[in-house]
Amino acid sequence: MKKLRFGMWYRYALCLMFLFVTVIWSAHPGYAQTVGNNMDAVLVVDVSNSMTQSDKNKVSNEAMKMFVDMTSIQANKIGVVSYTDKIEREKALIQVNSEEDKKDIKAFIDSLQKGAYTDIAVGVTEAVKILDAGHDPANAPIIVLLADGNNFLNKASGRTQSQSDQELQEAVKAAKAKGYPIYTIGLNADGQLNRTTLQHIAAETNGKFFETSTADKLPQILSEIFANHLKLKVVPAKSFTANGQTQEVPISIPNASVMEANISIMSGKAVEVKLYDPSGKQVPIPSNEVRLSKSNAYTMLKLVKPQQGDWKLQVKGVPKEKIDINLIFNYDLQLAAEPIKATSFKAGDVVPIKAALESNGQKLASPDLYKPMKATLIVTDKTDNKTSEQALQNTGSGFEGSFTIPADHSYELKIKAEDSSFYRETKPIAIDAAKTGTGATTQQPTTTSPAAESKPFPWLTVLGGAGVLLLLVGGGLYAWAIWRKANKGFAGQIAIEIVDEDTGEKSSPQYKKLSAFKGKVKLHQLLQLAPEFAETDKVIFLPGKNDTLIIENRSTCRIEKAGRVLDVSRGKELKKNDRIKISLTNVNKSVFVDYIV
Repeated sequence: MKKLRFGMWYRYALCLMFLFVTVIWSAHPGYAQTVGNNMDAVLVVDVSNSMTQSDKNKVSNEAMKMFVDMTSIQANKIGVVSYTDKIEREKALIQVNSEEDKKDIKAFIDSLQKGAYTDIAVGVTEAVKILDAGHDPANAPIIVLLADGNNFLNKASGRTQSQSDQELQEAVKAAKAKGYPIYTIGLNADGQLNRTTLQHIAAETNGKFFETSTADKLPQILSEIFANHLKLKVVPAKSFTANGQTQEVPISIPNASVMEANISIMSGKAVEVKLYDPSGKQVPIPSNEVRLSKSNAYTMLKLVKPQQGDWKLQVKGVPKEKIDINLIFNYDLQLAAEPIKATSFKAGDVVPIKAALESNGQKLASPDLYKPMKATLIVTDKTDNKTSEQALQNTGSGFEGSFTIPADHSYELKIKAEDSSFYRETKPIAIDAAKTGTGATTQQPTTTSPAAESKPFPWLTVLGGAGVLLLLVGGGLYAWAIWRKANKGFAGQIAIEIVDEDTGEKSSPQYKKLSAFKGKVKLHQLLQLAPEFAETDKVIFLPGKNDTLIIENRSTCRIEKAGRVLDVSRGKELKKNDRIKISLTNVNKSVFVDYIV
């Protein structure tokens, strides 16, 4: 009984400590969490033989690779699905942390092969599953589908068109419910495009439908999708016909808030490029400031945190080759509305509207950034289901205006600010004037007032000495919990197989009993500290509850389970008979681990 009571007190005290630390953490302005402008994208491509005529030169592959190259190295994730009437190959969502990650994804795209049949439901269903398995709530999810919209089912499989239609409808319904927009690109080179299906998929999921009769337009379409999804705009720089000589293209970086400038040079032939900064100094390509990627259809320059001003790009192309140059600027910006002070509304009330751009929760006061921008208040009458717009004033450091409530209805307000290269929207603000005098407004506050930040944390004042005692007791129990965790024993054993990816050669299983370890064990230890596996020193196993095993990955290794990449940076539970694959980066080998209890 004493043990039970102590356990209950221990858990209670730890909960109080956790709550205390959590509140301090979240109240401290330095730890505010913000949702960045990142995405989780799944690229889905029909690789059936019916696509051969539509895309003879595999430009769809080039377009997908350009999409990868435009992605920032900052927590974005990309997955790829190729399908016929089955999943031919897939790569689950992989976090893009380096140029090597991009090369890995692009190499996978280049390896895709054609197949005999096609079933569009298979590809869409799998894309939804991939997002379900690896989507980060802080990122914007998106599915991009390249197809002709037609099915050609294998009669021997027994699969019917009705079954395919039903599965597709269920996948689209799931995507819509989960907020996964599907952008569809119809390839119509042979005139056999099934627009209806692709338009339906896009419309139902709040995506967009694109159509092209030539695969050469795919990179431009993928650029537009990339920009649209991140609330950016494609800025045309110049189109010209190469003459075999160096031709100059002005590149204007509009403000200091540009994180990255993507310069896409579309040409079916190789081009030579030089770049000069606003001072006239030539910038090395590639370098830490300028990243270079090339393919059969494009050359991409990514300027990292470029200096504001007028740059010069020199391009030398093959004579008579048409060259299109476009820009996409990546921004780490959000548009936040000031909280509305009133809590009740009625017809005739005037609601003040204010909004400003923020970066990492901090309001920006940049005249150069605001100068070319226009802002609009978008008002949706939820009672009559009508939408109207009105212009807001640009003050040079924000946007201001007012909304006069026309009737005792419910409204949703949203502010949109834009210039030629990007746009941002605030979170919706709901104003309920449907019942005179009792309506209310709801919105999520985005900033903390200076007065609130300067106040001391109130618990210590209220609790006094008792509060300090609670902290000491809780701290002691917390330290004891850490010690207990560090000495917790394991259950079962693991079987390890090593596969040489170059030769396919597989080692015999090695069985390692875990009972000899306490608290944690590194995979490198289980591999007998072999030097070529040194990177597995940061792949760690911990004992879990009910005879489970927890794996944490602090290395650059990729860990997969059932063909899907796992995010185990914060730990993932392995149960009896679970099997994982750990792909090494320093050597072309994989380690397969089976957990046996």
